[in-house]
Amino acid sequence: MLNGTEDEDKWLAEGIAGIQHYAFFMHRALDSNNLREALKYSAQMLSELRTSKLPPHKYYELYMRTFDELKILESFFKDDSKHGVSVVDLYELVQHAGNVLPRLYLLCTVGSIYIKSKEAPAKEVLKDLGEMCRGVQHPIRGLFLRSYLAQISRDKLPDIGSEYEGDADTVMDAVEFVLQNFTEMNKLWVRMQQHQGPGRVTEKQEKERSELQDLVGKNLHVLSQIEGVDLEMYKETVLPRVLEQVVNCKDDLAQYYLMDCIIQVFPDEYHLQTLETLLSACPQLQPTVDVKTVLSRLMDRLSNYAASSADVLPEFLQVEAFSKLSNVIGKVIEAQVDMAAVGAITLHVSLLTFTLRVHPDRLDYVDQVLGSCVKKLSNIPKLEDRRAMKQVVALLSAPLEKYNDIVTALTLSNYPRVMDHLDIGTNKVMAMVIIQSIMKNYSCISTADKVEVLFELIKGLIKDIDGADVDELDEEDFKEEQNSVARLIHMLYNDEPEEMLKIICIVRKHTMAGGPKRLPFTVSSLVFSALQLVRQLQGLEGDIVGEDVPVTPKKIFQLLTQIIDSLSAVPSPELALRLYLQCAEAANDCDLEHVAYEFFTQAFVLYEEEIADSKAQVTAIHLIIGTLQRMNVFGVENRDTLTHKATGYSARLLKKADQCRAVYACSHLFWIDDQDGIKDGERVLLCLKRALRIANAAQQMANAARGSSGPVTLFVEILNKYIYFFEKGNQQITSSAIEGLIELINTETQSDSTNPDSISDAFLASTLRYIQFQKQKGGVVGEKFESIKL
Repeated sequence: MLNGTEDEDKWLAEGIAGIQHYAFFMHRALDSNNLREALKYSAQMLSELRTSKLPPHKYYELYMRTFDELKILESFFKDDSKHGVSVVDLYELVQHAGNVLPRLYLLCTVGSIYIKSKEAPAKEVLKDLGEMCRGVQHPIRGLFLRSYLAQISRDKLPDIGSEYEGDADTVMDAVEFVLQNFTEMNKLWVRMQQHQGPGRVTEKQEKERSELQDLVGKNLHVLSQIEGVDLEMYKETVLPRVLEQVVNCKDDLAQYYLMDCIIQVFPDEYHLQTLETLLSACPQLQPTVDVKTVLSRLMDRLSNYAASSADVLPEFLQVEAFSKLSNVIGKVIEAQVDMAAVGAITLHVSLLTFTLRVHPDRLDYVDQVLGSCVKKLSNIPKLEDRRAMKQVVALLSAPLEKYNDIVTALTLSNYPRVMDHLDIGTNKVMAMVIIQSIMKNYSCISTADKVEVLFELIKGLIKDIDGADVDELDEEDFKEEQNSVARLIHMLYNDEPEEMLKIICIVRKHTMAGGPKRLPFTVSSLVFSALQLVRQLQGLEGDIVGEDVPVTPKKIFQLLTQIIDSLSAVPSPELALRLYLQCAEAANDCDLEHVAYEFFTQAFVLYEEEIADSKAQVTAIHLIIGTLQRMNVFGVENRDTLTHKATGYSARLLKKADQCRAVYACSHLFWIDDQDGIKDGERVLLCLKRALRIANAAQQMANAARGSSGPVTLFVEILNKYIYFFEKGNQQITSSAIEGLIELINTETQSDSTNPDSISDAFLASTLRYIQFQKQKGGVVGEKFESIKL
């Protein structure tokens, strides 16, 4: 291969040297106005282009050298005062050159001047040159010769408004000349492929042919620039002739390139009005032609044209662009039986993009495209190509991006059917795209039917699909997916309680099938969604019975109990306890004492039987105490039972410090400001004294274990509770009790002076400053605090 390249370089160098050699003598002849010598040496120079040894890109170098020299020669020919020969005679004279290739280059050069002189009609000269150039049938030499002809004639065509415009049909003559040149060049270009060889050589030939494609395509560009080519002429003459050549050449490279050229160089309006003619060529192309890219580019151009102005949209309806494109895509897929799945899906993506841009209001068109894709996918046993999967995701994402509303996509009957063809991983990706679209656009799904469809679409996230390998699941990805589902549940809402309950039941049905690993993520959202409905219904009587009873809080609480019970399979007792307490608060607001009591009972059962970790117990007991404090629905008996349980559990915590804090927190259960019935000063004092005993025991244990009593933080915390209840008017909390506690703290601090604790000291100082501040207030408060001697 290397030797071949070296040989080509050597031949190119020899050719350039020959051109330079003969060009030197040609220049000398031109300087002396010697026409005969000039023609002789120019013909010899042009003979260097007769070589067959060079590949196209190196032949091009040779061609450009001679092109520059021909420009100089043309300038000489123009000035007949230098050579004294008329242009007509000159046109005859150059035809005496010995070899056909130099003769034709010279003929084209003089022909250019001949047309400019207007001594003969441009159409006659052009026709003559076109016919003469048939004399060179070698592919590369012929292509470059005709390229030269196109180059020198492009500004001399008998077009409307051109200085070379003649009588009637001049535009037709110009079109005929360019079409003829295009046809001949395409035949030469295709002929390069006919010399078949080993695979590597054929590959090389394809590359060489690709290097020459622009020479052929320039003719189509020239056609598009002719002013006289209006829509009628394009429709009746230009497009049919070009397509005839494209289809008949039966060469995949030429067909792909030329179809792309047609789409790119001619106006969008022409494409729209001749859509049927243009599309009719697509199924006739070779099976190896990349038709999907051709059609995709056509649809992109038409989409951009539609987006450019609303005035053109009626034209699309008039020509029935959608149905024509849809039909041809079906025919192409049918004709190209070996087309890969990715190609067919890409065509549908392009058609859907076109539809969404041109006919966004026609959901039936969108659904039709999806249905057509489903039909194609149904013929594929299993879609495994990653590129095809990516295109399916693009297909499904397009409506979401266009409408910014999942509700619209949920009305498309074929949307779920397309998703069914995705593999498990891609199904999850698409489900995440759907959820992200809902969150981004704040889309509210408000009917049970649509929620059912939506959860069918995202089933890959909410339950294990057959064949999924659960062990391979990335933990972080799994959490992100489930958190997304949890957020989605909050976007399902309807003001009508009955419809909202249906939505909750559908979500419950789907999420309960998710297995123990998913439930901790989704149950919370479902519970709070149901509690939101309860808040809507506050005040409704919940004891009505019968078949057609309206939605009542009591019914929802029964459902909530079942939902939270499902967490026992996980198990997740801490979460279940929190949710029971939330439900108890909601039952309190609905004045349902027995329901609230039942939720508290469930919370205590979980605390006793399931929560063993000491830290979790501390958190749980404080949650229970805090929730119980806010309850006002309980009668005396039920409240006493629950508060007794809470204080009992508080005193049985593992660490003394935790016991102390939980017990003094229980004091708030017996003194609630906004309820006159619950202000039991004695029991408050009992809780605080019990907390004080526990704090004292904690100090003694610390002293025995470490040789020092440790910080007095617990005493200061209890002091703050004493001050709180003293200020609230609890008669059992006296100033002397507060003074005694302050004295105890000071004694403890002094006895442990070897280990000062800055935090406890600062806490105590702040507490004492508060007492002082209250004293200075004056009035009833100041008088009350005045009795405390510091």
